Amino acid sequence: MFVDRADAGRQLGQRLQSLRGTDVVVLGLPRGGVRVAAEVAAALDAPLDVIVVRKLGVPSLPELAMGAIGEGGVRIILPETVRRTGVTPEALDAVERRERAELQRRAERFRGDHPRIPLAGRTAVVVDDGIATGSTARAACQVARAQGAARVVLAVPVAPFDWVRGLSDAADELIALSTPRQLQAIGMWYSDFSQSSDDEVVDCLRNAIRG
Repeated sequence: MFVDRADAGRQLGQRLQSLRGTDVVVLGLPRGGVRVAAEVAAALDAPLDVIVVRKLGVPSLPELAMGAIGEGGVRIILPETVRRTGVTPEALDAVERRERAELQRRAERFRGDHPRIPLAGRTAVVVDDGIATGSTARAACQVARAQGAARVVLAVPVAPFDWVRGLSDAADELIALSTPRQLQAIGMWYSDFSQSSDDEVVDCLRNAIRG
């Protein structure tokens, strides 16, 4: 059980101390993952950036992911979920257009005038507050690779017991502090899992730049 995202980030930062002193960039998944990533970046004395991806939710069940998209045109579709829920190509395209517009808005909102931190030849540590289906995390890792990262580490406080099997090809290293056999919901593993705001993400990035 983690107190909140900051507590989870501090614990995760200690677990990742072997990366301290290497050419690392910490990438938080907005919104909740950025607060975790901020603590990891502080622990590793590494720069912090966001890696913006958007879940593609089934129209009738928005919380159920049928894929994800990321910056740079990254697109992941879960064909079994699409088939099982009967989502038509037209409906999928509509969801993707909406989420692509939101992805662009968030990238501009979070970074403002600051350019994206270059990843070419560096180790990208992709951080979220937890893993559920893994589709957004996979998209984030693909974005990091597309931006030239030499090595990708996916690090989270909590993930399903068998998460490595589903994401072994997504990153060079997978790290989770807790892997319960019955995850149920990520928020169950935090005492405080209140929703993060855009302003909180922006504040985390600005504080990291000033630091």
